[in-house]
Amino acid sequence: MHQHHQNGGVSRRRVLECMTWAGTGVLWTISGGVPRSLGLVGSAKAAEPAGLTFLQISDSHVGFDKPANPNAIGTLEEAIGKIKAMPIKPSFMIHTGDITHLSKTAEFDDAERIISQAKLDVHYVPGEHDFIDEEVKFYRERYGRGAKGAGWYSFDANGVHFIGLVNVVDLKAGGLGNLGAEQLEWLEDDLKGRSKSTPIVVFAHIPLWTVYPTWGWGTEDGARALDYLKGFGSVTVLNGHIHQVMQKVEGNVTFHTARSTAFPQPAPGTAPSPGPMKVADDKLRSLLGIASIDFKPGTERLAIIDTPLQG
Repeated sequence: MHQHHQNGGVSRRRVLECMTWAGTGVLWTISGGVPRSLGLVGSAKAAEPAGLTFLQISDSHVGFDKPANPNAIGTLEEAIGKIKAMPIKPSFMIHTGDITHLSKTAEFDDAERIISQAKLDVHYVPGEHDFIDEEVKFYRERYGRGAKGAGWYSFDANGVHFIGLVNVVDLKAGGLGNLGAEQLEWLEDDLKGRSKSTPIVVFAHIPLWTVYPTWGWGTEDGARALDYLKGFGSVTVLNGHIHQVMQKVEGNVTFHTARSTAFPQPAPGTAPSPGPMKVADDKLRSLLGIASIDFKPGTERLAIIDTPLQG
């Protein structure tokens, strides 16, 4: 773990690279897209942000019990424990999919029981593992009410516009995610008339940028969605699915993928295929975690805080 303070000569990309390997649990402060790191979660009280703070959690895979992590419920509980212990109480939490491993009622029940202990409002988008049941009803009945189509929606909080997208419908094995014409049309309409100075946060399960197409780590029509966001000054795109922290900055858009609370996956191209990666038991928790993001309007800075379940 390390701490990095930006000075005038440090670029956004350098700050993002700095936080890549420190863990998970990322605190961001944004206005106008200029970043600054506030340090690690445990030391955040030295510079507590006063803006909107929210958490990202991803890929809980409740029900997974293979060697890569025989106790995925236990590590989810640890992640929620980290959230409860944070010195800054978040405004809400988003979950970027794969809540469950096999879309079973009992798995959704267990996830709800544990995640609710954080006592935060939670905004969900589905992962492909949440859409396995034959009628694809368990996720929709719990989390999709009031949403459009397969579960997309938007909301506003403290001057920030949040957009939850679904890119796991009709997912082919190893294939790229897709949004589809209906959702893209809705997105274009949702953004119409909004001030270009409005900070935008987009969250979906599969990355909207092409991380590694050979493994299906990307969204085939993601570029069309990003086209609609080009005119906005500050856009943050949050995803899960690949179970590791990766960043990319393209113009006004900052992409961030979160680690899982269940198991790690290999880095792109370092294994024959993606999937649960077995690591030494004493290393597992250093590869799992959560992310938190903070917006402080008017300060023109983005702060990043990064910690794993275990340092």
